[in-house]
Amino acid sequence: MKITTCLFEAGIKCLTKCFLRSIGEQGAGNAYADWVKTKSDSYRRAGIKRLIAGAVYDECISGLAATENLKTAKWRLAVDVKAHARNLESNIHAVERIQSHKSRQASDIIPIRFTFRNKLTIGDKMLLSFDALVLSEMLGREISLGRIIHGDTHTTLLRVLCP
Repeated sequence: MKITTCLFEAGIKCLTKCFLRSIGEQGAGNAYADWVKTKSDSYRRAGIKRLIAGAVYDECISGLAATENLKTAKWRLAVDVKAHARNLESNIHAVERIQSHKSRQASDIIPIRFTFRNKLTIGDKMLLSFDALVLSEMLGREISLGRIIHGDTHTTLLRVLCP
C-alpha cells in the first residue's frame, strides 16, 4: 500500500478516516471539510505565487526530477513537487535549494508547506516532517530543515527536523 500525503493527514486526524480512505471510501458532503480544502488550496496557490514573484524567473521550476544532480542544478525554487520513495508519496508545496558557500559541499534542500491557519497544529508540523522524509528518501540525503508559511500575515516558521 502506498502512503500518500492525503492518507498520512487523515491518519493524523482520525485512524478510522485513514483506514476508510485507504480502502477507497469517500466522505459524503461535509460542507466544512469542503470549505477547508478550498481555503487551503487557495492559500497554497497564493503562497506559491508570492514565492515565485520573489525569485529569479529562470531559477524556478515546476516539479523535481529524482535523478537530477543537485550539485549542478540551476534551480533555486521548485513548486508542486511530487516526491516518491518506496511506498511513500508526497505532494510537496515547494522546495527551496540554498547553495552552500563551500564549493564541494552539497546545497541545502528545504521543503516548504503552506497552511492558512494563524496557529499551527502538531499535524501541520508532522506533515512537514513527512514531506522531508519522502524527499530525503527520494534524494538519498538527509533533509534537516523545513519551512511552514502560515496565517494572514504569511508568518514563516523555520523548523529543524529530526534526523
